[in-house]
Amino acid sequence: MKSTGLPRTAVPGAFDAAAAAYDRLVGANPGYHAHLRLSARRLRLPDQGAGLHLLDAGCGTGASTAALLAVAPRARITAIDASAEMLAVARSKPWPASVRFVHTRVEDLGDAGVSGPFDAILAAYLIRNLADPDAQLRELRALLRPGATLAVHEYSVRDSLVAMAVWHAVCWGVIIPAGRMSTGDATLYRHLWRSVLAFDGVRDFDRRLHTAGYTAVHTETMTGWQRGVVHTFLATAPSPGWSA
Repeated sequence: MKSTGLPRTAVPGAFDAAAAAYDRLVGANPGYHAHLRLSARRLRLPDQGAGLHLLDAGCGTGASTAALLAVAPRARITAIDASAEMLAVARSKPWPASVRFVHTRVEDLGDAGVSGPFDAILAAYLIRNLADPDAQLRELRALLRPGATLAVHEYSVRDSLVAMAVWHAVCWGVIIPAGRMSTGDATLYRHLWRSVLAFDGVRDFDRRLHTAGYTAVHTETMTGWQRGVVHTFLATAPSPGWSA
């Protein structure tokens, strides 16, 4: 993946600065919460998640956590994020005792006492912001039970000229001006624009998941203006004895 213009080490700080206004901004995006729930549903968790332990990797202010909880209300959920301020907003909301928030980078899960195996992982808008996505995809695979699924909910526009045009228009017409107006600083939102343009196309990210050792890799897109722009990348941790 190409450089996004904002150093990866600076991304959590940019999210810290935007945390207070973040929910208001994403709430103005038609379909934002519904699409997260759609990716969570695509995990196909049985029996409302009874007896399952799920990881929300990169939970932000808790929107993806709420999506998991909506489709798996009987599951135990561990939600992690590298931004202390985003996590503080998430923790301020009402949650059942089955939800636990941990302040950590995904690279440091073991040091934070977060360990698997997990019965599913949802990573929303995370992989694009990691310094070494290949290493972290392998680490996430190792945290899954054999046969369990990773769902990566992410922007990917490089395979489609139409999707790229939509992304430019939405960023410069809505996201960047709204971010500047709400926070006085558009750094995070310019990073969002650039990082999505630099991220893998759908085919390349599917290949990246295969290379990281996942099986049954496939992709499903969203509805509305995010069709072809945001996708659920689904991949399975192989069972013991599997070989490519």
